[in-house]
Amino acid sequence: MNFLAHIYLSGEDEGVTIGNFIADGIKGKKYLKYPPKIQQGILLHRAIDSYTDHHHIVKQSTKRLHKNYGHYSGVIVDILYDHFLAKNWKDYHEQDLESYVDDFYGMLRSNFEILPGRIQRMMPYMMADNWLLSYATVPGISKILQQMNVRTKGISKMNFAVLELEEYYDEFEEEFTDFFEELKAYAENKLKQL
Repeated sequence: MNFLAHIYLSGEDEGVTIGNFIADGIKGKKYLKYPPKIQQGILLHRAIDSYTDHHHIVKQSTKRLHKNYGHYSGVIVDILYDHFLAKNWKDYHEQDLESYVDDFYGMLRSNFEILPGRIQRMMPYMMADNWLLSYATVPGISKILQQMNVRTKGISKMNFAVLELEEYYDEFEEEFTDFFEELKAYAENKLKQL
């Protein structure tokens, strides 16, 4: 899953949310240097990623992309799934997406000193372009895929994946909806265990 899903699946705890958001940059046992709630968020993020990577519905989505994007298919599906979460946000949360995202950005600002350098450097771009809110539209997702392609120095060709999104829009949306219900239940249960 991508940023928005990880943030959403963290629940209401600020520490868990921060940990879940920064987890990709925290390798191995380095998570142990963080406060307990942030550690929980990092471990939750890892569990969500593992669950997602092995889920049969997600594999169905990635298979549709594999011919053109190879091992980048999983990253693309994560981004596409965030689109469907953002687009259908009112089905998942009482607070509107714009306010939710603004609150999250405020949370990042108030916890700036604990964020890894990579996240500190990324934040201004994320907020200026309002990535999380932009996920709700196809042009927004297209821009995110273009940025990801630039990060791979053009190797991934992810910028073209918007074509598959448009062609198989209903299939991707149905797969996301079915999968996300299972993922929500898994994440809630996992968080209780951590």
